[in-house]
Amino acid sequence: MLNPASILVVDDEAHMRRVLEIMLRQLGHQVHTAADGKQALERLQQAPIDLVLTDLRMPVLDGIGLLKAMAAQGLRVPTIVITAQGTVDTAVQAMKLGAQDYLLRPFDVEVLELAIERVLAREQLRLEHDFLREQVERPSEDFFGRSEAMRAVFEQIRQVGPTRAAVLITGETGTGKELAAHAVHRASDRADKLFVPINCAALPAEMIEAELFGHEKGAFTGAVKDRVGKFELASKGSIFLDEITEMPMALQAKLLRVLQEGTVERLGSNHSISLDVRVIAACNRDPREAVRDGRLREDLYYRLNVFALALPPLRARREDIPGLVKHLATRQGRQIELAPDALACLLAYDWPGNVRELDNVVQRALVLCRSALIETRHLPADLRELNELPAAQPLPAEASVAESPRARDNLDLPQAIDGLEQRLIAEALRRTGDNKRRAAALLGISERTLWYKLERAKVDAPPPQD
Repeated sequence: MLNPASILVVDDEAHMRRVLEIMLRQLGHQVHTAADGKQALERLQQAPIDLVLTDLRMPVLDGIGLLKAMAAQGLRVPTIVITAQGTVDTAVQAMKLGAQDYLLRPFDVEVLELAIERVLAREQLRLEHDFLREQVERPSEDFFGRSEAMRAVFEQIRQVGPTRAAVLITGETGTGKELAAHAVHRASDRADKLFVPINCAALPAEMIEAELFGHEKGAFTGAVKDRVGKFELASKGSIFLDEITEMPMALQAKLLRVLQEGTVERLGSNHSISLDVRVIAACNRDPREAVRDGRLREDLYYRLNVFALALPPLRARREDIPGLVKHLATRQGRQIELAPDALACLLAYDWPGNVRELDNVVQRALVLCRSALIETRHLPADLRELNELPAAQPLPAEASVAESPRARDNLDLPQAIDGLEQRLIAEALRRTGDNKRRAAALLGISERTLWYKLERAKVDAPPPQD
């Protein structure tokens, strides 16, 4: 059975209204009643209604008149009409005016229950279809990475995905927090339901509440019709609250209550709607610092931070850059290769904007590059300058690698990458006075990884010449 719904019963016979009210309450629904179409329109203005169950023949305003008035006022509420055997033609007319189903009197509670479930399920599909149509123009992106750091992230997602735990994703701007949230959703048993994102920093403070929780017509200036909130839309699926630390503190308190009680109320309504939503949140600042700075409620932090997922910056996984560049180019419909000097520039840059910045650089290069080879001249000036740095001091004895003229002329990509890596390691060691821990931090890698690379360089070094 679907979640309990708010149903408006419209019938001029008091006895029939009472019978339907009892049947619907037995099924767990909340029931409102009206004696005719005019009263029904007033009720529709006063409270959120999920479904209208109306008789056709009534004084003042009959069922057909009610459907026409609802359409004229933009009240898009699923409707089931009740009719006697002799008025089936009128029921067909009602269907043409927007009614989703009709019931022939007499009927039992099982028939009523099936009709309601069918209509509400159809309405949920319509909402999902409308939402997905809005999202269809968004570019398709894959969560990409083969580095050790990203493999650890993928393993965490694999573990937390099938659970119901709330997830808090942290990482710098451009590291792919929404893609990670998508991955968590796809790894769950909700993957066939909606994933609904909302950026708390992109909306004015006065609009976020209406976006999250929905509103009733007339709830505030400009609310010309009912609006389903993102939490309702994400029913049975997942909601992604990006930049949660940018949400106003007063609204954080309301969000906490929604998460604790598992219900939501639209603005302008006192009717509670039950929720079954997986919550995934994200922020680009340290959430503990945000708590200390008064930007994030401590109790909300603990509610959201059931499972913490930290995304590494691009500078901490430079080995992913060659694959990422090709992947991003493929998304633009191009198959490319990187010239060694261009790759050297990309690997030497710190990428403060992370993958998002890399994507911009790749798109720019594709505009300038007419062939399948991206060269240094296709890159922005601040990246090209990195390839013009003075030569670094030689590696320490334990890590030095002899370089022959043949090696300098070699365009073999793996060797070019190794050569640049050795230059960067040597420069980091020079700047830090051969302090391995500080050098590793400067390079954006772990100290263990640095020692591994030094040992590998020693093993790969050719024997000294006589």
